[in-house]
Amino acid sequence: MTSSTPPVVLANPNTLTDRAAMGLPDAFVSRGPQYLLAGHRDLLAAEPDALVAVAEDPAEPFARRHAAGTVLGLVGDPRIRPEDPPMADVPAARVRLGLEPGEVGAVTGRWRHAGVEEEWIAKEAPVYEADLAAFRIALYPVTNAEYRLFLEDTGRTGLPTAWRFGVYPEQLANHPVWTVTPEAADAYAAWLAARTGRAFRLPTEAEWEYAASGGDGRDFPWGDDFRPGAANTVEEGPLATTPIGVFPAGRSPFGVHDLAGNVEEYVADDYAAYPGGEEIADDLAVSQGVYRVARGGSFTRFGDLARVRRRHGWYKREIYAMGFRLAETP
Repeated sequence: MTSSTPPVVLANPNTLTDRAAMGLPDAFVSRGPQYLLAGHRDLLAAEPDALVAVAEDPAEPFARRHAAGTVLGLVGDPRIRPEDPPMADVPAARVRLGLEPGEVGAVTGRWRHAGVEEEWIAKEAPVYEADLAAFRIALYPVTNAEYRLFLEDTGRTGLPTAWRFGVYPEQLANHPVWTVTPEAADAYAAWLAARTGRAFRLPTEAEWEYAASGGDGRDFPWGDDFRPGAANTVEEGPLATTPIGVFPAGRSPFGVHDLAGNVEEYVADDYAAYPGGEEIADDLAVSQGVYRVARGGSFTRFGDLARVRRRHGWYKREIYAMGFRLAETP
């Protein structure tokens, strides 16, 4: 990981090429070592539990966490339990969510360099209150390994477009699956619920935001200020998905990983205005019509998308890395 900042974008990223929207030049840009495990060969002899400890240790440098997660993806990651995914318990609460209308302009201004437009942020307003029952949310997004089991068991077509030629990327077993449709994410949750007898589903928008923020009004899972090293976003990330949990400084107050970056995450809701708000017909609504809301940033996008209040969706281009995580009704 570098400490450099990508060039500013300024224009609406949906009007640019994918590389330009990521703030990258046409020439090759290196964000990591040529050989990922160089300098970390001792990890090849480590036991899986020891590798998990390295991967999720914020005191370890990113290169070593990344290397440990990569080895886990090759030898078998004990955090991947397809029929019993690790979950965080989130208590029932009455929570304040959304953004004050008077803050829309300031938020837009802070992220103008990333091409953010005011109507995108206006979708976050106004602030509203929601009564949430207790629920559980997965500590990690659904991985390639888990999604493979789903496909093998169901025979579904519509393979993730990130699987080149539809071939399972075995070296990325513990990376989040992307890009899948919202209907496929729903089908995965329904399949796992039927297979296990548990009430798996996608989180609602309100549940996702509460799980990411802890309900205290923070801007990011870790606090109010954007920290490039806390999430896999385009600012300093490796420009590719990473193994689950290797950005431990970005955990939410409930201990949930990867809510701010790696891949965007569908929730259960289609876009609608918040109570007391107005429908925003931004470029996503105009081009896609009714669309499923996604939350959280990704390796292809700037940190504005990693804000816990940010509402977006699948603008059907490769730069939109769409994944999902599970919730469960106790």
